[in-house]
Amino acid sequence: MAQITLVEAVNLALARAMADDPDVVVLGEDVGRDGGVFRATLGLLDRFGSGRVVDTPLAENLIAGMSIGMAAEGLKPVCEIQFSGFAYATIDQIINHAGRMRHRTRGRLACPMVLRTPCGAGIHPPEHHSESPEAMFAHIPGIRVVYPSSPRRAYGLLLAAIRDPDPVVFLEPTRLYRLFKEEVADDGVALPLDTCFTLREGTDITLVSWGAMVYETLQVADELAAQGVSCEVIDVATLKIMDIDSILASVARTGRCVIITEAPRHCSVASEIAAALADEGLLTLLAPVARVTAPDIIVPLPRLEQHYLPGRAQILDAIRKTLEFA
Repeated sequence: MAQITLVEAVNLALARAMADDPDVVVLGEDVGRDGGVFRATLGLLDRFGSGRVVDTPLAENLIAGMSIGMAAEGLKPVCEIQFSGFAYATIDQIINHAGRMRHRTRGRLACPMVLRTPCGAGIHPPEHHSESPEAMFAHIPGIRVVYPSSPRRAYGLLLAAIRDPDPVVFLEPTRLYRLFKEEVADDGVALPLDTCFTLREGTDITLVSWGAMVYETLQVADELAAQGVSCEVIDVATLKIMDIDSILASVARTGRCVIITEAPRHCSVASEIAAALADEGLLTLLAPVARVTAPDIIVPLPRLEQHYLPGRAQILDAIRKTLEFA
């Protein structure tokens, strides 16, 4: 198996999906000749041609609308929005058409489209390139929201998203695109959607994360393991539809939970997980649920970005306070 980065895994999954299914079409700004702003679609134009790899105008609402139309007519479009901060222009199409297609037509039509977009801070671009809008997308009925945290999961989850008969927003952690490599087999095997992945088993505390923050969460878990603290690490992966049962089962074993995300705190996915634990797992908790999040501010410009993103120190502090609670 080849050792590849996360962005290479995305490219590999797109190529595999296009080779396996002639109805899969890729479209977006610069996805063809330039191979995308992060080169996630590099080489696809040469391999599959301009009929299946389509360079679009700089018009995100148009890209989403074209994708919905293609999906309604039987294609499986995978559209790229260059940065998540540009995806807000697609919300009208995603809410009013993609998410409602199956309901509106009483099941006659589906909308098997995927909207891919790089997501999150940490690579020093302007603030409107760096948001983490997963909670906003997760609030839309009728769509799935998927947020991988490693090359292997990016490959398997993107294949699953493309094969899903309903619309999927696929958020790709920009900071992890080339941060590390992992062995990925190009075997065409999809990973399950709507399922959490337990990355470390533990007995003392459950750490719940997704996307880029899984990287720091695993580092902290390894650091604490050397000190005798056993952390169970859960990668949520599919934020909607969320596998809350796996999180509840883990917290029932450990009694303690810290949720780690780089999204703002207010009305976040972390808040939803904490509420679910209060609703359904309160009697298993030995300490209050802690949340490590970014502040409720606009992502700052590059010189201050390191003060915005939560890091290992904040994660360690939250874990120690949760473990010390009696």
